[in-house]
Parts: sequence; structure tokens; C-alpha cells
Amino acid sequence: MAYNFTRNLLKPKGLAKLFFHDARSLTAINKQHQKAEKSVNYLNSKLKQFNVFYDLRLYSATAVEQKDIDVYRNEHNITIFGKNIPDPYTDINSSKFPDYIKNFLNEQGFEKPTVIQAQGWPIALSGQNFVGIAQTGTGKTLSYLLPAVIHIKETVGRKGLGPRVLVLAPTRELARQIEEVAKDFERLLGIRCACIYGGANRNTQANLLQSGVDIVIATPGRLNDFLISKVTNLSRCTYVVLDEADRMLDMGFEPQIRQALEGVPLERQIMMFSATWPKEVQSLAEDYLGEYVQVNVGSTELSANHNIKQNIHICDQEEKMNKFKSIMHSISGDGFGKILVFTNTKKFVDTLALMLRRNGWPAVGIHGDKTQLQRDTVINKFKFGRTNILVATDVAARGLDVDGITHVINFDFPNTSEDYIHRIGRTGRQNNKGIAHTILTSENERQAKSLIAVLREANQEVPKELEDMERSFYLSKNKDKHQYGYNSKRQNSWSPNGRFNKFRSNKFRY
Repeated sequence: MAYNFTRNLLKPKGLAKLFFHDARSLTAINKQHQKAEKSVNYLNSKLKQFNVFYDLRLYSATAVEQKDIDVYRNEHNITIFGKNIPDPYTDINSSKFPDYIKNFLNEQGFEKPTVIQAQGWPIALSGQNFVGIAQTGTGKTLSYLLPAVIHIKETVGRKGLGPRVLVLAPTRELARQIEEVAKDFERLLGIRCACIYGGANRNTQANLLQSGVDIVIATPGRLNDFLISKVTNLSRCTYVVLDEADRMLDMGFEPQIRQALEGVPLERQIMMFSATWPKEVQSLAEDYLGEYVQVNVGSTELSANHNIKQNIHICDQEEKMNKFKSIMHSISGDGFGKILVFTNTKKFVDTLALMLRRNGWPAVGIHGDKTQLQRDTVINKFKFGRTNILVATDVAARGLDVDGITHVINFDFPNTSEDYIHRIGRTGRQNNKGIAHTILTSENERQAKSLIAVLREANQEVPKELEDMERSFYLSKNKDKHQYGYNSKRQNSWSPNGRFNKFRSNKFRY
């Protein structure tokens, strides 16, 4: 209405007509203005009532010259896909965060945002769906929890007892790590949070959910249990985070993730974080995120931290334990902080930890068969320095955020190079230097090629023995093909019966 009035005013003779309006006309115009103001106030109240996520870019950092932004993104190898991409937060002090967020960061001794935080925060606060591809140990937890807190504080939620923010994590250890960060907000800002996962008391977790919480951090299996039994629901949840989405899909949690997302309102914001960008993660993003902004820090292919010195030791199987002892004595002579040792089996974790203790090394072990109380006790001992050596299976490969790990030893090489990268990534965090030792035997020949690729990408020295292992594996592989028969027309599959059919015509072999 006000717009039409202004437009008429600008027409020829419009100003003259205005001066000759009688008092009745002026009164009508004033009433129209009052109605317009009431309409605006009414719409604002409805927006809050229906919990529309306001464009929070009012908290964006002070404008930075585009040249400086481009330099920052190129320097940190940031690639961005999407529309309406806000500028990164290169400095917290110059940003227009709410005062309670600035105070929180100051009390935590926060100095400078990491790369994923700098670019992720303004995108999250703009209300857009977001996919972040970055290595572990890059500060992803705070990059989604900080906007989650602002989302809770600045918007009005629907009535009910369900959470307003949901964070899904693949393992208990990662869920507990996220909870530790969220607890800081709980103490300082009154944000209620709950961490639910398998292996802990179900009734205690159910009572906590029913008492009412703002943030729920959960593993997919236990969350699904509570949703099916109607202990809680996600009807109020308008901010969802999938942390380490690639790992959750690898563990077979896709049905549980999809079921949880089906219960979330359509007016929601979804944040997805992953170390890699496989087709399964892309499919999940396309199905539930719609339009989104994707930020890649570095390559979408998983690569090892370049701050880690990777040492490869090759020996016979029977010499493996002696090689491990030699490495331990070498580390002891150089001085060390904390050592994390990986094996592939639960049974050998206990065996190796016992052997270390009998030889005077203060070691503890952790694996999936231990209770949650035992796992928490072991991790706390290692975290606070009451023991300096932790022996573990891959339960500690992700989600173990312990400062001061100077060395990682792979007594057994993992099944994939991705697991190897996550294992050694427990050291060299936050731009610190780290050292990794990996013991290989002839049983690891098939992984030699992928390991060489990881070493070369990280500019590490490739031992000649490792190259010999790769060559030996392919020679034996080719020998098997010739011995047992190989059928190139059947999608590179070989048949063990081919050796009996080498004199037959090909038409009888298909």
C-alpha cells in the first residue's frame, strides 16, 4: 500500500494533488499506513511462531575485500560449489557474532578459526544446507555446534519435548567426543544436551530424553530404537548434522539414517560432514539436502596428513614382535608423549597390552567387547596421562580426540588404506608434528599399491622393499591367471575350471 502511494506521488501532478487532498483523504492515507505496519508486525510474529530459520547473515564478518577472500581460499585449497556463498570468517574479533558467542569463544581461549570453521560458519548461519569435505582433526565439531546453539537461541521452536538439534555419529567414541564440546555450551549458555548410544543404560537415556533436551547426539542404532518405541520424536528438530557420513554408510547405517530423516520436518537445515565424497554419500545428499553449498578443504579423495612422518618396516611374520619391540625401544630413546598402537583383532589387543605391562610399559587396551564403563575408564587414563600407551582396534581410529599423541604404531596393517589414514591421523593434529610406524609382512602384499600411493601423495619416502612387495603381488597374480585360466570377456573374472577347458572352443565356455 505504501509502495502504491509513493508511486502515485512521483507521477506528473502527483505532488500537486497531494497538497489539495482534503482532511478526509489524509486520514484515509494514515489509516492505510497503520494497516501496513500491523500487517508487517503480524507476519513477523507468524514467522517466529512457525520457526522459520531467519537469515542469520546479520552475524557475518565485516566485509573483506574480494581479493583477500580469494587469496585466503586459494592459500587453504578451498573449493566451493553453490549459490549465495558468504565470505569466510577470517577473524572472530571483527565478526558480528552475538555477544554470548563472543564471550563463549573468549572463555574457551579460542584464537583463530580453522579452515572448515571459517568457511562453514557463515554458510550455516545463512540457513543453507551444507556439505563439508575435510580431514578428521580439522575442527568440524565446533563448525556445526556453534551455529546449532545460535539456531536454538535465535528461533522459537515448536511445542513438545523432542530435540531441536540432532547430531548423528557413527561410533560411541565420536558421540562422546561431540558431547564433551556440547557440554561447554550447556554450562555457559544453558543449552540442554543428551548423548545416546548402545552399550549404556537405556532407561537412563530414555528418562533424559523425556525430560526435554535441546541437542541430541546419537548413534543411528540407538536413536532408531528410541524412535520406534516412541520414547522421543524429531517433530521439533529443524537442524540436523550427519558427522562422518562416509563412515556411517560404510558401517551399514543408511536405513537408520534415512528413517530418522523421514521424521524431521520439511522446514529444516541439514549439515553433512565427510572425509571423502563417495557415490553413497552423494546419493544421500541429493535425496535429502536438495540445494546445498559444498565446501571441499583439500581434495575429496582421502589423503594422509602431511605433518606426519610415515615409517614403513618390512619383516617376516615370525619377526614381527621383535620388530615391534625394536620400534618401542627406539621411541623410548628419543622421548615420547603418548603412543597409540593398533591391531586388527580384539584378542590380540589384550595380549599385546599384557605383554607391554609385563615389560614395564604402562599400557591399557580398548576394543568393542569391553563395556562402555571400561572403555571410558581406559580412554580417560590415556587422555589425562595416567598411562601413555593405548593398544586398540579400529574403534579408536575415528572419534578419539586426545592431545599429545606423538606416535602411532600399526602392529597390523588395516584392511584398507582409508583405515590406515584415519589411524595415523590420531597424531599430527592441529598442525602439530607426528610420527607413524607401520609393520608389514608378506601377507600385506595386496595393500602395497594403495600404501605407496598414500606415501607419494604425502611426499614421503617409499622404501624399495615396499615396491618389491607390490611387484611380487602382481607377478603372483598374473601367474594365477595363467595357471587357472582367465576370461577377459566376462568382465575380468577368472575361472578356476579354465585350466581344464583350455583346449575347448570359446563358444562352449560362455
